[in-house]
Amino acid sequence: MSRPQDAKRSFFPFGNPFRMISAKGTKNSPQLLLVLHAFEATLEERLKKLIPKSKDEILNLSWMTLAMQTLCESHNDIKTLITELELPVSDWDEKWIDVYFDISVKLLDICNAFSSELSRLSRGHLLLQCVLHNLGSSSSEQYVRACSSLDGWKQHIGSGNPRIDKCGSILDDLLGSLDLPKVKKSAKGKVLMQAMYGVKVQTVFVCSVFAAAFSGSTKNMSVLDVADIYSWASTFKGLQNLVNEQIRVRLSGGRFTVLNELEEVNSSLKELSPIIQGVVDTIETEPLVKIVRELGRATEKLSQGLDLLSKEVDSFFHVVLTGRNALLSNLRSGGTGIDSILEGNRDAQKVN
Repeated sequence: MSRPQDAKRSFFPFGNPFRMISAKGTKNSPQLLLVLHAFEATLEERLKKLIPKSKDEILNLSWMTLAMQTLCESHNDIKTLITELELPVSDWDEKWIDVYFDISVKLLDICNAFSSELSRLSRGHLLLQCVLHNLGSSSSEQYVRACSSLDGWKQHIGSGNPRIDKCGSILDDLLGSLDLPKVKKSAKGKVLMQAMYGVKVQTVFVCSVFAAAFSGSTKNMSVLDVADIYSWASTFKGLQNLVNEQIRVRLSGGRFTVLNELEEVNSSLKELSPIIQGVVDTIETEPLVKIVRELGRATEKLSQGLDLLSKEVDSFFHVVLTGRNALLSNLRSGGTGIDSILEGNRDAQKVN
């Protein structure tokens, strides 16, 4: 990992159920190994989907939407694996429950940060529509309004987002959760921990890429060192190297943003700005018509991409939130008396 962490904590809501499963020294049965291999093969296929055919396909909104889709699928697969392995939760230790609530809130927080940035970008889209609307007329007054909307877009898009700035500390906590807990007495526990590790790596990678893309900074970009013992390690390393390198190249090259759709909009605006600022009481010129047409296409592409990605981020938020609710339901039905734990996490459950 790129940043060493002091806190080594569990990442998913499954506590420490392994002490009650089987005797010390239990080895994985052939059936359990088949379950694990199938899980990891599916994980590797999802990682392969994120390897683009060309570098231009990296870090567009379609790629980010696919990345979030695969993340939702992997988290749902963990839930299914829990059911298949029949791991009970009734005897979980209070400290593990408390850790889960803490970490799951961080996942919800980072989802909220991403959603807030997508909403901010969507609000900027309204300013672009104003630019296009005002350029539909050849009057100098409309050009002045277009210039005003253009200035508003530049200010809005360059204002930054404090919630994205806070993603770094959240990612630090997620990085600190990657270490596998030692499981000595449970074959099922070992299978679950290895499966969970793969999903944890996928989660930190996707979240760090999103944070870097939205912030326009490499400081939130993580480099995860995955051991070669995992069947999906080579695929993951290739994906991570490709994506991280593109982020570095784009940011070091002076690009306005690493996101392709935003860069396309900005390129059109760069061409448009000097033209409309120099036009006074004149009809539309051919260069202006062409650039306005290109800006319209780029603006529509940006809007559609933001809408689709927002839906997938909301879906991931729902996956995490339903996991919390399912754990609460299981604990209450088991009569474990978790009121004192819940009281300490009451504020954390109120996620904006």
